[in-house]
Amino acid sequence: MSESRSDSWNVYRTRFLVRAKQLTEPLTFTDPLGREHHGRPGDYLVQSSNGLFRIAPQEIFEDVYVLMTKMERDEPKSPYHESASGHLQSVSVTGNMHI
Repeated sequence: MSESRSDSWNVYRTRFLVRAKQLTEPLTFTDPLGREHHGRPGDYLVQSSNGLFRIAPQEIFEDVYVLMTKMERDEPKSPYHESASGHLQSVSVTGNMHI
Protein backbone atom coordinates (compact mmCIF):
# COMPACT_ATOMS: atom_id res chain seq x y z
CA MET A 1 0.00 0.00 0.00
CA SER A 2 2.89 2.43 0.66
CA GLU A 3 3.91 2.81 -2.97
CA SER A 4 0.40 4.05 -3.82
CA ARG A 5 0.55 7.07 -1.52
CA SER A 6 2.65 10.19 -1.35
CA ASP A 7 5.15 10.26 1.51
CA SER A 8 3.83 13.04 3.71
CA TRP A 9 0.61 13.23 5.68
CA ASN A 10 -1.41 16.45 5.78
CA VAL A 11 -4.04 17.34 8.36
CA TYR A 12 -7.46 18.50 7.18
CA ARG A 13 -10.46 19.76 9.07
CA THR A 14 -14.19 19.63 8.71
CA ARG A 15 -16.38 18.79 11.69
CA PHE A 16 -13.79 16.11 12.46
CA LEU A 17 -10.02 16.04 12.04
CA VAL A 18 -8.69 13.46 9.62
CA ARG A 19 -5.32 12.64 8.14
CA ALA A 20 -5.16 12.21 4.39
CA LYS A 21 -2.81 11.56 1.51
CA GLN A 22 -3.62 12.14 -2.12
CA LEU A 23 -3.11 8.99 -4.19
CA THR A 24 -0.59 9.08 -7.03
CA GLU A 25 -1.62 5.67 -8.42
CA PRO A 26 -4.57 3.28 -8.11
CA LEU A 27 -5.08 1.65 -4.71
CA THR A 28 -7.35 -1.21 -3.63
CA PHE A 29 -7.55 -2.60 -0.09
CA THR A 30 -9.93 -4.37 2.27
CA ASP A 31 -10.48 -2.72 5.64
CA PRO A 32 -10.74 -4.60 8.99
CA LEU A 33 -14.54 -4.64 8.61
CA GLY A 34 -14.22 -6.56 5.32
CA ARG A 35 -15.16 -3.66 3.02
CA GLU A 36 -13.19 -3.31 -0.20
CA HIS A 37 -12.02 0.20 -1.12
CA HIS A 38 -10.83 1.39 -4.55
CA GLY A 39 -9.05 4.66 -5.27
CA ARG A 40 -7.76 6.34 -8.41
CA PRO A 41 -4.89 8.83 -8.78
CA GLY A 42 -6.13 12.13 -7.34
CA ASP A 43 -8.45 10.49 -4.79
CA TYR A 44 -7.54 10.63 -1.11
CA LEU A 45 -6.64 7.89 1.35
CA VAL A 46 -8.29 9.15 4.55
CA GLN A 47 -7.55 7.97 8.09
CA SER A 48 -10.28 8.80 10.61
CA SER A 49 -9.73 9.39 14.32
CA ASN A 50 -10.59 5.75 15.08
CA GLY A 51 -7.71 4.64 12.83
CA LEU A 52 -9.80 3.21 9.98
CA PHE A 53 -8.86 4.00 6.38
CA ARG A 54 -11.21 4.81 3.51
CA ILE A 55 -10.98 6.29 0.03
CA ALA A 56 -12.60 9.66 -0.68
CA PRO A 57 -13.08 10.76 -4.29
CA GLN A 58 -11.03 13.87 -5.06
CA GLU A 59 -13.98 16.12 -5.95
CA ILE A 60 -15.86 15.26 -2.73
CA PHE A 61 -12.79 15.42 -0.46
CA GLU A 62 -11.67 18.81 -1.79
CA ASP A 63 -15.21 20.20 -1.44
CA VAL A 64 -15.59 19.04 2.19
CA TYR A 65 -12.13 19.32 3.78
CA VAL A 66 -9.88 22.34 4.32
CA LEU A 67 -6.13 21.82 4.71
CA MET A 68 -4.98 22.96 8.14
CA THR A 69 -1.82 25.01 8.33
CA LYS A 70 0.94 24.01 10.74
CA MET A 71 0.06 27.07 12.85
CA GLU A 72 -3.59 25.96 13.15
CA ARG A 73 -2.53 22.45 14.18
CA ASP A 74 -0.05 23.74 16.77
CA GLU A 75 -2.27 26.54 18.12
CA PRO A 76 -3.17 25.92 21.77
CA LYS A 77 -6.87 25.63 22.50
CA SER A 78 -8.62 28.27 24.59
CA PRO A 79 -7.64 28.03 28.27
CA TYR A 80 -11.33 28.34 29.20
CA HIS A 81 -14.32 26.05 28.94
CA GLU A 82 -17.92 26.39 29.95
CA SER A 83 -18.87 24.53 33.12
CA ALA A 84 -22.18 22.74 33.61
CA SER A 85 -23.43 25.87 35.39
CA GLY A 86 -22.73 27.98 32.29
CA HIS A 87 -19.77 29.85 33.82
CA LEU A 88 -16.37 29.95 32.15
CA GLN A 89 -13.65 28.20 34.09
CA SER A 90 -9.91 28.12 33.54
CA VAL A 91 -8.47 24.78 32.44
CA SER A 92 -4.89 23.78 31.90
CA VAL A 93 -3.62 23.09 28.41
CA THR A 94 -0.82 20.55 28.55
CA GLY A 95 0.28 20.19 24.95
CA ASN A 96 -0.41 20.27 21.26
CA MET A 97 -2.09 17.64 19.16
CA HIS A 98 0.33 15.60 17.08
CA ILE A 99 -0.84 13.23 14.38
